Amino acid sequence: MSETLTPEEIEALFTRADGAFLFARWGRPIVPVVFGVQDATLATVKGAVEAVVALAGHSMAETDPELGANLMMFFFRDWQELLAVPDLDRLVPDLAPLVARLEAEGANQYRIFRFDEAGAIRAAFVFLCMDADLGAVPAETLALGQVVQTVLLWSDRAFTGRSALGQLADGRVVLRPDIGALIRAAYDPVLPAMSREPGHALRLAARLQAPS
Repeated sequence: MSETLTPEEIEALFTRADGAFLFARWGRPIVPVVFGVQDATLATVKGAVEAVVALAGHSMAETDPELGANLMMFFFRDWQELLAVPDLDRLVPDLAPLVARLEAEGANQYRIFRFDEAGAIRAAFVFLCMDADLGAVPAETLALGQVVQTVLLWSDRAFTGRSALGQLADGRVVLRPDIGALIRAAYDPVLPAMSREPGHALRLAARLQAPS
């Protein structure tokens, strides 16, 4: 593993399967809410949010003036449970067809992002269907992985070949240092909150090289 991502590697992380480059970060403080977990797991998830937000140099808040909470994470055993969540169909249009499609695909996770007028992330919905595969993942690992994948608008294939997380010699799972450095660079206030220009990867790469 190289210690620093190349511009080409960064560009690939934000280039979608259709070939379009799209980068976006949060444009407002993150306000998480978690459904379907016990208190211990709730603390684990919120701890992961706090850690990644601090890494990014971003901020959290007690409430979002528009939505109340803007990062909503749902843990459940069956996709059909989502259809019983009050008013979720108002927040997620076409919820029933989406649930039917995810069930048919055998999916165990799905993320939806909403954006403000500048293209920055204003809300995210994370759905985790706790099948045997996800159920076998330690809560700390699952929470960290999901938060990392939500703090930026990554490509839909960004981590299909290699996880954003790595394992230390003692067995602990942590965020890969190169991905952590990229998240920090992405939240540089000098940079735009959204870009469709592949050249944005060069600006991010330049900040990885800058002395801390």
